[in-house]
Parts: sequence; structure tokens; C-alpha cells
Amino acid sequence: MLKLKRILLVEDNANDAELTLEALAEHNLVNGVDLVRDGAEALDYLYRRGKFAGEPPPNLAVILLDLKLPKVDGLEVLSTLKGDEKLKFIPVVVLTSSREERDVVDSYRLGVNAYVVKPVNFSEFITAVKELGAFWAIINEPPPSSQKG
Repeated sequence: MLKLKRILLVEDNANDAELTLEALAEHNLVNGVDLVRDGAEALDYLYRRGKFAGEPPPNLAVILLDLKLPKVDGLEVLSTLKGDEKLKFIPVVVLTSSREERDVVDSYRLGVNAYVVKPVNFSEFITAVKELGAFWAIINEPPPSSQKG
């Protein structure tokens, strides 16, 4: 039986996290979503350290990554992830409120797969997240090397 890949949401803003989870649920995605609240926790999740120690390796369809995170910022998480041979093929979508040109350029330089600015309008935000979830969890075909555990 094929095990569905999960979605990792890295978001420190409780309201944005709740809206994102609601939008993904509205689209009836059956992929599970794991939520972490800061960059350090995201790295612990990916490397199975701390409270994630002993859990099986993550089987991720996509990481939805905020940039402005406490402890370790999103660009550092992205740099670490894309610099690791075992993790670099996991698709990463930056989902942030930052429109700063430097953030966009740095994200793509580090290997982000997409950069999405969170819409301020509620319905636009819900629509954007639904479409992101559907594309990355259902439509996108990842490279074969990202399927290895």
C-alpha cells in the first residue's frame, strides 16, 4: 500500500498556521500536515532530533516555509536543507509576508522551488494555499531520488 507523503508547515504565526491548515483541509487533501513553530524545530523535525528522535524519516511531499521565524530563520533552514544530499530534493515553497527583493533573490539562490507572498485578503489566502497544496501534494512528480527513505 502506498503511504501518502506528508506536508510540513513551518509557521510561527498561530493565525496563519490555522488558516493554512483550514485551507488544506477544505481542499480535502488526505496528506497529513505536520506543524512546527520555528526554524530550530523544523531542523529537529527534518533530522529527527529532540522530540522527533526515534521517529521514522520524514516522507514529505512539500515543505511550506515561512521566512521570518524565531530561533533559526527560514533562509538558514532552506540553506541547510538544500545543502544536504538526503534532503535537498524535498520541494520547498516559501510562504511568507515578505516582499523584500533580497528575500526573494536569496530564496531562489538557495534553491527554493517557489516563492509565494501571503495574500492579505482572507479568501485569496485560502485559495492560494489550496492551490499550493493540490499542486505539490497531488500534481507534482518529484524526482526518483527524493522517494528514497
